[in-house]
Amino acid sequence: MFVLELTYTAPIERVDAALQDHVAWLKKQYAAGHFIAAGRKVPRDGGVIIATGLDRAAVEQLAAEDPFSIAEVCTYRITEFVATTTAPALEEYREQLPS
Repeated sequence: MFVLELTYTAPIERVDAALQDHVAWLKKQYAAGHFIAAGRKVPRDGGVIIATGLDRAAVEQLAAEDPFSIAEVCTYRITEFVATTTAPALEEYREQLPS
């Protein structure tokens, strides 16, 4: 599982100009089963995405395809973790530690 942390690097007006395309890209990733949660950070200086079912190379490729990346309005910090415990509603995403 991955935590993708977006940090805006451009004025909010440039972020907002790319927002509609970014939201369409998010919806596509939800439909593909790659993302399970996303939202703005507070204060609004970026966002966070939780991704699952992918390897690191695939996550890095998705981040590069984000309209925010293409518009150069954010940077990504990608952290991989093993979700060994979850809330009951997220049980299907529970993972085992590698041997």
